[in-house]
Amino acid sequence: MSQTVLVTGGAGFIGSHTCVELLRSGHEVVVLDDHSNSSPEALERVAKIAGRPIAAAHVADVRDRRSLDTVFTEHPIDAVIHFAAKKAVGESVLIPLTYYDINVGGTTALVSAMHDHGVHRLVFSSSCSVYGDATTVPLTEESPAAPTNPYAGTKWTCEQVLADLCRHVPELRVLALRYFNPAGAHPTGLLGEDPRGVPNNLMPFLAQVAVGRRAELKVFGDDYPTPDGTGVRDYIHVVDVADGHRVALDHIDDEPGMRVFNLGTGRGASVLELVRTFEQVSGRAVPHRVAARRPGDVAELVADPAKAAAAWGWSARRDLATMCRDAWTFQQQNAYGYAP
Repeated sequence: MSQTVLVTGGAGFIGSHTCVELLRSGHEVVVLDDHSNSSPEALERVAKIAGRPIAAAHVADVRDRRSLDTVFTEHPIDAVIHFAAKKAVGESVLIPLTYYDINVGGTTALVSAMHDHGVHRLVFSSSCSVYGDATTVPLTEESPAAPTNPYAGTKWTCEQVLADLCRHVPELRVLALRYFNPAGAHPTGLLGEDPRGVPNNLMPFLAQVAVGRRAELKVFGDDYPTPDGTGVRDYIHVVDVADGHRVALDHIDDEPGMRVFNLGTGRGASVLELVRTFEQVSGRAVPHRVAARRPGDVAELVADPAKAAAAWGWSARRDLATMCRDAWTFQQQNAYGYAP
């Protein structure tokens, strides 16, 4: 069934890929994005890939209630996918109040506007970081939450707020998707990860080193209790993550209340394994050196993705080499990202 979906942060990395999947599935898409870490050019490319444009793009901060009211008044919104947030672990340690203000404040403002305008279906962008420094992997949705940094704390706080609202607002339906480490780019090379300033995520930084924009990659810590001492993460292709949001929207009415799902591959890769794979795919050396651990980082985060597979028939289909190949294609075709 075609729906009109509001995507907050829809011009960002995961948001733009999700807009493509929604448009290809026949949905109408309305985007709200303040472009603090994204480019309007991404939405032009979304339309090119999908073969049809988004319905509307509103430039606004998700905390701005007046702008939210305008969006819900002008468009017959059926459901919301909420990406708009700050997302860097290291940065969150430096400016924790900003993270709580934007991530938690933005979520409560959005849900308040939804409620006032009679919209009660939300897919929330959560994170595997809520699990913290896990003692056992893979992680199921029942693994205890133990955030180790303010970014993770904001996501866990939002989940708790949304769960409590569902208990008091029976018509509210929420799916919180805890995805692991999105990476890669659209295989067309038109969409990819293009953060403003110095990338906080590993893959775009690595790609910028490979293309010559940056001198070297810092590997934060080589003394973790992992096979090669570097951090292990469950990298998942951004197109798989986007498809997971599309499928979640199809199943949001399966049960009442709030439900949590992991999106991951179930396979971990270390930082050095990712570097080696990228070098093999790109044919470029990636100079790197070991630096001290970053505050808030943990040794290993790997998903148990069985719940989404059983409930929705969804699973990640793309491997680490494909993520590296697609990220490299985007970097080669867009040496300076979306900038001219």
